Amino acid sequence: TSTYGADRMVLKGVSLLAKPGEVIALVGQTGAGKSTLVNLIPRFYEASAGRILIDGRDVREIPLQELRRQIAIVSQEPFLFNGTLRENIRYGRLEATEAELQAAVEAADCLGFIHRLPAGLDTEVGVRGVRLSVGGKQRVSIARALLKDAPILILDEATASVDTATERTIQAALDRLMENRTSFVIAHRLSTIRDADQILVIQGGKIVEQGRHEELIRQGGLYQRLIWAQEATKALEVA
Repeated sequence: TSTYGADRMVLKGVSLLAKPGEVIALVGQTGAGKSTLVNLIPRFYEASAGRILIDGRDVREIPLQELRRQIAIVSQEPFLFNGTLRENIRYGRLEATEAELQAAVEAADCLGFIHRLPAGLDTEVGVRGVRLSVGGKQRVSIARALLKDAPILILDEATASVDTATERTIQAALDRLMENRTSFVIAHRLSTIRDADQILVIQGGKIVEQGRHEELIRQGGLYQRLIWAQEATKALEVA
């Protein structure tokens, strides 16, 4: 259970088990509680009741620095500071070697746009990465997460701000990032989470449906309606 302030309950009776290496997708309408749920894991918010366990250990018993070292986050609005590309990526793990940094850059599909920059990795990105495109900033954020190499990954609508063509190239980098990690994915476009090990459908702070894509479609509930609504919108845009 999680609340904002004294009386606004955001999550109620949420219970789930994520096995090592699984992809857990969270879907639901704006305000359903998806971001609140994933933000409880690194303790950006504290649960007002219940427990969150990592390998049987309550997150409240883990020193905050140690806990957050085990979690990488790629969000809709990546945080970039006013420095070079190299410095922004290395922020994921300051002690990383140059070879490790280069491997992360390549895996995040950054080479194409970096080669077009005046000073390559040593290019100043400006405040909040203003000199980079939205897709470029997301690739830098993915490279940083790859370099961090944390066992738990949170993707909070990581492709919501990019167009469909850019999303396709970023999704390939995200797929590489999710390999061998326990991943929690808040999906903007539901087509990207069809292969998730678990899909949690959240409504009003509760998990109202849970299963794989095919199972939830057969149930004919909220997930099916969300899929149909998004496909109808896509068809309308194409028309």
